[in-house]
Amino acid sequence: MNDFLEILVVGIGNGAIYAMLGLGLVVIYRSTGLLNFASGELAMFSTFIVWTFWNFGLPMWLAILGGMVGGFLIGVLVHKVAVSPLGDPHERPLAVVIVTIGLFLGLNGAAQLIWGTVDKRLDPWFGVSQITVGGVAIAWQKIGAVVVLFMMVLLLWALFKFTKVGLSMRAVASNSESSALCGVSVQNMLMLGWGMAAGIGTLAGVFSAPNLGLGTNLMQLTLVFGFAAIVLGGFDSILGAVVGGFVVGILSSVVPQYVSVFEKMPLAPAFILILAVLLFRPQGLFGSKEVARV
Repeated sequence: MNDFLEILVVGIGNGAIYAMLGLGLVVIYRSTGLLNFASGELAMFSTFIVWTFWNFGLPMWLAILGGMVGGFLIGVLVHKVAVSPLGDPHERPLAVVIVTIGLFLGLNGAAQLIWGTVDKRLDPWFGVSQITVGGVAIAWQKIGAVVVLFMMVLLLWALFKFTKVGLSMRAVASNSESSALCGVSVQNMLMLGWGMAAGIGTLAGVFSAPNLGLGTNLMQLTLVFGFAAIVLGGFDSILGAVVGGFVVGILSSVVPQYVSVFEKMPLAPAFILILAVLLFRPQGLFGSKEVARV
């Protein structure tokens, strides 16, 4: 029983990371109506910025803050230089998706040029100590990941629910033309969404790097799980990203331990989950169903 609980704790910790990246994907989707395939590489790049500040001797919390600010600025710059010239993403969605795939490759190559191809070491934000509850060891790093995730959820919920900026971002995602006619700066809202998503992704990278090693492939597998999380929970749902992240994290940790066919295919449960949800509930468990007038 203890073995199962320890695997479950690992799954919950991983799920919190997937949910963090999923939240960044939801922010982009809420502001543009599209998915950003470069989210993982933006998170990886800003995590290298965290490592750079930390390597210079800054405290970890200050290095993370600097990395989030750096990630935000890179997200804004990427939108301004690579996405904005394409025009309204709602009118040319395929072009924007192709650009995000190009950004995926470009950011990966840029990180290799700047920081090299050798993995860096980044210490856990909450240290390596652990507590024991009912005979089950729980690392403080995993507890910290869950706490940070719920703090992010509260901030994003408040942003989209109670602020004019959040309402404007939701309006742009729903109907950019009508939003512009109402005085909303569409490009500024899109740019803000890209910056926020990159800043949020930094946290996912910070929690992933101590276990996986900080390299240019850091977030590629995590991105797949992040997509699975928002497919399950709903592309436009903050709550859905969290629930989906935990479900995917638990399944991907527990299932391979007890179903031998998945031992060498850790991604299989996530892909099966994506397929099942897309077949039976395309909008996800908590997503909004699209309604069109005929």
